[in-house]
Amino acid sequence: MNIGIDIDDTVTNTYDIMFNYAQYYTINDIGKDIEDVNRKIITHMYTKTFHNWNDEEDREFIDKYYKRTILNVLPKMYAVETINKFKENGDKIYLITARIPSKKFNVEEETKKWLEKYNIKYDKLVINSQDKVKVAKENNIEIFVDDSIKNCVQMSNSKIKTYIMDSIINKEFEDKNIKRVYSWPHLYREIEREKYKGGIA
Repeated sequence: MNIGIDIDDTVTNTYDIMFNYAQYYTINDIGKDIEDVNRKIITHMYTKTFHNWNDEEDREFIDKYYKRTILNVLPKMYAVETINKFKENGDKIYLITARIPSKKFNVEEETKKWLEKYNIKYDKLVINSQDKVKVAKENNIEIFVDDSIKNCVQMSNSKIKTYIMDSIINKEFEDKNIKRVYSWPHLYREIEREKYKGGIA
């Protein structure tokens, strides 16, 4: 079976790392206060939105902290073991990420080094995927896992079995066709159940 998996906040703890860099940048680099406001974090633009940066400040943050984020994220608990178990079972793993290219460093190469560092087995890595449905169809993806509401809805609407990885940006999202999973062991159990009952060829 072909399994498509997002990286940031699905395989990794990107939110925790990037948000703390954003707090440091706001206070120490540009000298702004952290406003005590109740902002719902519902998109991957949470750093800019939460800290009320202008476009220039947002670009500066990406220039200074994007590479550090990619290098310093950690795998979520049991993500490595579960992905590698899928591989051992004969499944093909497609890592499909929207990580964008940078003039400061080679995003694809650094991502590959990170995957090698943590011994994550995969068959294909797709960087800068702005249309994940297109990538999924090109690679005959049968199952897709992401934390992005938009990506999950688009995949589900394209008749691809979709699981949404619980994260801070999707807490209030509900869709009867998209199963929420709270951990990698939970995801593994759900996919194996789906295979067993014949829901997936």
